[in-house]
Amino acid sequence: MSDAEALAGFIDKWRERWPEWRIAEVFVPPHLRGTSVAWFALQQELAEAAWGGSDPRPGEAKLGWWAEELQGWSQGRRRHPLGLVLQRLPAPWLRLAASVPALIASRESSAGREQAFETIAPVALAISTIDAAVFDAAPADGNNADTLLALQLLALGDAAVPLQVRARIGNGDADLAARAWAGDLLQAWPVAAGARPLRLREALLRERLRRFAAGGARLQPVPALATLRVAWRAARG
Repeated sequence: MSDAEALAGFIDKWRERWPEWRIAEVFVPPHLRGTSVAWFALQQELAEAAWGGSDPRPGEAKLGWWAEELQGWSQGRRRHPLGLVLQRLPAPWLRLAASVPALIASRESSAGREQAFETIAPVALAISTIDAAVFDAAPADGNNADTLLALQLLALGDAAVPLQVRARIGNGDADLAARAWAGDLLQAWPVAAGARPLRLREALLRERLRRFAAGGARLQPVPALATLRVAWRAARG
């Protein structure tokens, strides 16, 4: 398999998780589409390593590999196919590599909302600085921690819920606690900001989370007509 074929495979993997993007992408300027999906695919690879599987050890090893790979990108080297698109960008890959320990730590249950945000903050800040470099824009404050915690919740379900939220629900209903945490995240989430591809992805994630909080399936994509409405609003900013 060529590097180009492997790259397409990783991007297709992300698109399979987010089929809404085929609709939302029409609002993304053509010159940003390839970079956007490659950057989102990289974040998915990191999230899978951090939160996937019942045994955390394989994911920790994979994140260690990614830390080395991102350090290599900062020095002009690459091994992973996503580097075909991303490595050449003048982005602070070292900062993302340095945030890997925080990503590993985020798998452990947090005591409460504040600890959950504090744990994921180094990763969120690293992503914000790369967002700014990739899309040639000022960093958007406040959104990436919510984005990461929402992605974690959709990936892990009730395992991502802070202990204080579980205690507040108080009836041992793990599914209800997960939906309550989704509502908590939505309630305090800052207004979407940043470059248009980021606003679109965040709007789709919010909509998935909103539907889950209201009783829908955790990993259910947003229907086509709702996707078009959500994406159009996000594109307008």
